[in-house]
Amino acid sequence: MTRQTRPAAAPERDRPPLRQVLALGGLSMFGPLSMDLYLPGLPELTTDLHTTEATAQLTMSLCMVGLAAGQLIAGPLSDRRGRRGPLLVGVALFAVTSLACAFAPTIEVLLALRLLGGLAGAVGIVVARAMVRDQWEGRAAARVFALLMVVSGAAPVLAPVIGSQLLRVTDWRGVFVVLAGIGLVLLGAAATLRETLPAARRRSGGARETLRALGSVARDRSFLAPASVLALGCCSMFVYIAMGSFVLQGTGYGLSPQVYGVVFAVNATGIVLAGRLSAWLVDRAGPRRLLGAAVAVAFVAALTLVAGVLLTRSVWAVLPPLFVVVAAVGMIMPNATALAMSGQGAAAGAASALLGLGQFLTGALVPPAASVGGVTPLVMAVTIAGTATAAVLAAVPVLRSRDPEPAAQPAVLAQPRTPPGTG
Repeated sequence: MTRQTRPAAAPERDRPPLRQVLALGGLSMFGPLSMDLYLPGLPELTTDLHTTEATAQLTMSLCMVGLAAGQLIAGPLSDRRGRRGPLLVGVALFAVTSLACAFAPTIEVLLALRLLGGLAGAVGIVVARAMVRDQWEGRAAARVFALLMVVSGAAPVLAPVIGSQLLRVTDWRGVFVVLAGIGLVLLGAAATLRETLPAARRRSGGARETLRALGSVARDRSFLAPASVLALGCCSMFVYIAMGSFVLQGTGYGLSPQVYGVVFAVNATGIVLAGRLSAWLVDRAGPRRLLGAAVAVAFVAALTLVAGVLLTRSVWAVLPPLFVVVAAVGMIMPNATALAMSGQGAAAGAASALLGLGQFLTGALVPPAASVGGVTPLVMAVTIAGTATAAVLAAVPVLRSRDPEPAAQPAVLAQPRTPPGTG
């Protein structure tokens, strides 16, 4: 394997143009857009398609499985083919599958389409992360990821509000038509982005080389530890997304779809605020210290949530700790991502894919497994507390690590193996 010094990533003082932040942030919204927009209509969907709450939740779970598996495919593919081509194809397919969901005749068809939509939407998420790593590293990357969190955080803020208001004039099928339109807007945004991975830096080889790259990243402890924190820290939010509509709108607290949309938006505003705070603090405290603080705060809030559910039936004992748990994700995601990606410049797509795999796979598996016996306030609270506890334990080796902060690492990255006879 040959090694070559490439030009250093953008200097720490450099900041991305606003247009690029908006485009990359928009592409990072595929996860929340795919699920949050139709969350207020989930009970109606359950009734209309004559299915159960658990099966209706699978429309989100399968979408998350698609988001996870799609990143595993698209990430290494973008390391070989470049970022822009796969990005445009994936976003276009997302718009098509979203429109098809609006005409699904049965729950089985809808489940299949949601899986395909997740696979397509995954391309935007994984490529956006890889594009950041192509251009920035260290604390600069953490700052850019935090800025993207500010933009992508608008999706969970606006999506349930828009979805609940759309339900005043249409049904859940109409919501998917709107989602298809948003996909077309994001396709236009993706078309404005330039290629960030020149042909000279692309990996060669086929499936075997792809598996080798994924295996190399997965065995790297400096990647695995922060990636585990990311997956477990975000899982608490996915539990809330999957169970929140049933708990807050159902027999638990009886909120209307419109009020639930507002509550969801307020909670998600915390992601935006925490992301902005992270971008401001990262140069002062560093990503490792911010990550430790975020998982600790989420852990305390999760325990408070369990206590509130056990001691009273008031919704006001639940909403404040839920806000804190969700807001903490805005600081966990950018810093855990920057720490995990810091040493993976030669395989940024593969690393981004594994990050997404862990994040969305835990989100796809934990909520339905925890709700097999039914969704109640206590089930939601205990599951959130369990994932928050696991995130704290996973963060211990990250905080104890003696590796230098990413900003201190040189921008010298391994080049892909050259084909025989070419070098």
